[in-house]
Amino acid sequence: MAAQRKTYFFLPLIILGCSLLGGLFGPATAVSASTGPDDDIQVSLRAFTKVYEAVEQNYADTVNPDKAIYNGAIPSMLHTLDPHSNFFDPKAFAAMREEQRGQYYGVGMLVGPRGSGPTARTIVIEPFTGSPANRAGLHRGDAIMVVNDKKTDGLTTTEVTTLLKGNKGTPVQITVAREGAAKPLVFDVVRDEISRPSVGDSFWVKPGIAYVDINLFNENTSHEMEEQLNKLGEGKIQGLVLDLRSNPGGLLNEGVEVAGHFLKKGMAVVKHRGRTSPEKVFTARRASNGREYPIVVLVDRSTASAAEIVSGALQDHDRGWILGENTFGKGLVQTVFPLAENSGLALTTYHYYTPSGRLIQRDYSNISFVEYYTHKNLDTKNMADVKMTDSGRTVYGGGGISPDEKYQAPKLNKFQIEIKFRKNTFFNYAPKLFAERGTTKLPQDWAPDSATMDAFHAFALKEKVDFTEGEWTENTDWLKQELRQEVYITAFSKEASDRVGVENDPTVQKGVEAMPKAKQLLESAKKMLVQRMTPPQHN
Repeated sequence: MAAQRKTYFFLPLIILGCSLLGGLFGPATAVSASTGPDDDIQVSLRAFTKVYEAVEQNYADTVNPDKAIYNGAIPSMLHTLDPHSNFFDPKAFAAMREEQRGQYYGVGMLVGPRGSGPTARTIVIEPFTGSPANRAGLHRGDAIMVVNDKKTDGLTTTEVTTLLKGNKGTPVQITVAREGAAKPLVFDVVRDEISRPSVGDSFWVKPGIAYVDINLFNENTSHEMEEQLNKLGEGKIQGLVLDLRSNPGGLLNEGVEVAGHFLKKGMAVVKHRGRTSPEKVFTARRASNGREYPIVVLVDRSTASAAEIVSGALQDHDRGWILGENTFGKGLVQTVFPLAENSGLALTTYHYYTPSGRLIQRDYSNISFVEYYTHKNLDTKNMADVKMTDSGRTVYGGGGISPDEKYQAPKLNKFQIEIKFRKNTFFNYAPKLFAERGTTKLPQDWAPDSATMDAFHAFALKEKVDFTEGEWTENTDWLKQELRQEVYITAFSKEASDRVGVENDPTVQKGVEAMPKAKQLLESAKKMLVQRMTPPQHN
């Protein structure tokens, strides 16, 4: 039985590097061998076969077919087409599907490497709220020593992760070293289905102004967003800050549903067309039911694909005020073709266009993949691709979604980078703080007092963090804020920590300040629509 073909949007480097974004699947297409151009294909295939045979027979070392074909020939061929066509070996393909579904079976925690050489360890970064790992009592900062009698010495984080995953209902024993514990701690955990929400916990950033963060588009995104809005009481919303920063994209239909939530029924969300197919228009399917509060959409250079579809649709229809940096600029659609051996091919089959008709894809000719993905030039645009929003504002293609208001949050200074990222001082200090207190429980609204900051200062010196006393004093407020966020992860939850971060995020604060501009844009668009619908008067 042929599988149903579906399409999706994603960034391959993001997929391969961390969270593999899943796709919508479809059957592979057969290559015919008849006449004309197909004869050239057969000639090329015969030439490739001869080259591979010569390599296999004569190379100095034994040739690994998987490495030569899966990691070499096929990806190299696809990369000559565009930056987003990609091949997935069985492991990567399974991970992509897992991320697309937004769930897997395991213990429910994020882990990562710490240290190097013989002292290297896989550390618990975050036990997910409500997960088996969280209920069992595993903490952020725990060093995983043994999984089911298998020592983790010398194992990579990926190998440890594989040991932790397993079928629902199966037990796994995890032994960890914890700061302040005299001996290793042993936890018996039962694996379960782990859901990873794509929409963060929403809340009010100020009276009447709601905040919703969408971090990717998987199969559950539109439903999760509606749940969060219902939880707040959407009828009470007077303004919405919709955060799409660092959102790498995901599923086309979910992007359409999210944008459609805020548009009138029948409005275009996105169009796509390709060499072998006519144009298809995706529209808002449901009435907005009076959801006409102003929206400020936060974007940055890592906002990509499906997240750009949402941003572009709201901008073209003058429904949202876009704030931040130029987005990534991915206007290519991939269709996923399942192949033999549980592998898959993500092949670019369409270009997509915003409702106004602009193609936001950045030019990738004559530059390297590194240059394309680092995306340093945020001011590119195609002057020949100029379009108008519903109210007549000028927008351009060729360079992602250009924000209505450019804003870049202040960058971290040298001291902040040193203590937070190079030395991981906040992460390393939190377990020590809890060990000294003898508990992970803290009062609500806890904040570091002077005694805590003195102890943290001493810890930073012991960890050989490079700073002057002047730098410490100048950054005291920032240090307190960062330490509070770090401690909240263990004391309360990652969601509670994120909320503290959002409430103090300068970009979110700028978004709240920009709400009157979003309101004015919405009112102007309404007036323009009324004028267009009013028949001319004959006197």
